[in-house]
Amino acid sequence: PCDPTGSPSQRAAPSQELCLQTHRKISEDYKGQKLAEQIFQGIILVSAVIGFIYGLFIQQFGWTVYIMLAGFTVSCFLTLPPWPMYRKNPLKWQPAVPEASGENRDKPQESQKKKKHK
Repeated sequence: PCDPTGSPSQRAAPSQELCLQTHRKISEDYKGQKLAEQIFQGIILVSAVIGFIYGLFIQQFGWTVYIMLAGFTVSCFLTLPPWPMYRKNPLKWQPAVPEASGENRDKPQESQKKKKHK
């Protein structure tokens, strides 16, 4: 149902408008993306430091890797889904402009003859 490859007139159809509205409800805004990136990097950094110190203390590099993987998993869970905290500043979209059906859809370059250069 949500085919973004359609022509502009198809994108302005009611079903496509519903698709765009749904996408706007679940997509992050720019500030939310920045917050998610900061949370992701912070968790990775903290888990790397904790993993390194713990692995150094018990002399097992494997525990360093396990702790970093746990931090990566937690950070993915907190940052990949579109949580409401990432959607507090929604973007204001312009309305879709319907295309007139009688217009020529060819590109201007295709309708003109190609000139040979000497």
